[in-house]
Amino acid sequence: MSAVPSQRGALRVVGVGPGDPELMTLKAARILAVADVVAFFAKQGRPGNARRIVEGALNPAAEQLRLEYPFTTEVALDDPRYLAEMGDFYEDCAALLSERLARGCEVALLSEGDPFFYGSSMYLFDRLARDYANEVVPGVTGMSGCWAQAKLPICHGDDVLCILPGTLEEAALTERLQGADAAVIMKVGRNLPKIRRALEAAGLLARAVFVERGTMGDERIAPLTQLGDEAASYFSLVLVPGRQRAR
Repeated sequence: MSAVPSQRGALRVVGVGPGDPELMTLKAARILAVADVVAFFAKQGRPGNARRIVEGALNPAAEQLRLEYPFTTEVALDDPRYLAEMGDFYEDCAALLSERLARGCEVALLSEGDPFFYGSSMYLFDRLARDYANEVVPGVTGMSGCWAQAKLPICHGDDVLCILPGTLEEAALTERLQGADAAVIMKVGRNLPKIRRALEAAGLLARAVFVERGTMGDERIAPLTQLGDEAASYFSLVLVPGRQRAR
């Protein structure tokens, strides 16, 4: 990291965990209690899940900076619009944070789960870390929160754990699952029917467990075989436990 003038502020990228506020780390809570600015991502018309998690934990005097996505699942990842418009969005967000950092503010950027595990905050970190002092506070991941709530030990010994986005093509998803002892499938949503077919083709459907809004008050946990092909919410994943050998 290049040297930065001492009067500049610092960027704290803060993982706030999977949903239950009690799963925030002590370090995250300490930083949020004194931050000058708290920035968080949110879908249009929604309060923002990371912001909900930290309710009551913020510096009362902090500026709260809402970073509203131009879209979420409405545009496919391979659509040229996606990279172009999301890139512009992240540039605009980075500029907002940069203006405050240059004034000497301590800026806390919230991230659900862990910041560097499928977190949007990493894209602002990419754009700001070279110019400002920074710190990354890891958080409890959504998948670890979900397998704890499901009481489902996920792997042991030399099991291979495969973490897959449900947005993969069905053939690629099936191939990766066939080589895994245990798996976590993220980004379920409207991909649930495809995920179910891939798990069945890989011979893993009977072991698959669906978890929605894990660690939150309205969580749902069920064997995937008991669910229909309805679309799942954004906050859902599928767990396939390993541990098939003697233990």
